[in-house]
Amino acid sequence: MSSSRWVPVLLFLVLGCVPLAAAQTSSQRPRTVAGVCGATNWACVAECIDAECVDTCMRKDCEQALARLKACTRNAGCAAHDAQCAARACQPICQRSFEPAPPSPEKDVPSPCDGVRAPGAPPPKDLVGTWSLVAASLPDVETAQEERIEAQPRSDYARSLQVTPTGCFVLRTSLEAATLGEGNSLVVRAWGTVEVAGKGRIRLRTRDGQAVGPVCGDKRVIPLSGPKVKFQGGAYDWDLEEGVLTLMVEDATKQTFQFERVNPEGGKK
Repeated sequence: MSSSRWVPVLLFLVLGCVPLAAAQTSSQRPRTVAGVCGATNWACVAECIDAECVDTCMRKDCEQALARLKACTRNAGCAAHDAQCAARACQPICQRSFEPAPPSPEKDVPSPCDGVRAPGAPPPKDLVGTWSLVAASLPDVETAQEERIEAQPRSDYARSLQVTPTGCFVLRTSLEAATLGEGNSLVVRAWGTVEVAGKGRIRLRTRDGQAVGPVCGDKRVIPLSGPKVKFQGGAYDWDLEEGVLTLMVEDATKQTFQFERVNPEGGKK
């Protein structure tokens, strides 16, 4: 994609982008305890690609619970990454804020792409690797936007896309203190297969996911699959120019996302 095509497109950091997909519509959401963050919220988050989408996914059921949890860790003076402080001061609030409570017996899947091979042709070699989202365009069509849960940019909505040579992908969103309160964190993951849909076109078909991390001293592993959860996936035109991967959503919005490759050591190229 020529860089000149980006001149009329407003780009900004990932914290102000537009949604990739929601895991399900409001009519499909199963009933849950009011004010509790459940698997349906995290499944929705797993397919988001920006802060606005994450906010929307957590606005129903989650918003009040997370606000109480953040207030508790703030009032207790908990330091960043001090999970024991959150455990001592906020355990009852944590147990009332998340499903399941107590923590799920579900086991963590550290390498969801092990043994996974996409049907059909493997992904192009240029796509293989780990990519960090750095910018996105505004949609070409106007959409009504609800007020952000928090007005300031959210530093903890880090987003990455991993593509393996066998055609497996993993999307990761990191949620930390700005969302969950000091000492708490979750990594929300969705994974599935990358299908080649033609020259310069791919489709991501989400199969499963988990939200994993320490919340108030307990490691939580929240499964994101089940009969009530419906992943949407997405189809994209893609282009690679000067080390920048560009994905454009194949719909009327033409939402466009830019990624930079991440070195195996963790840095960007």
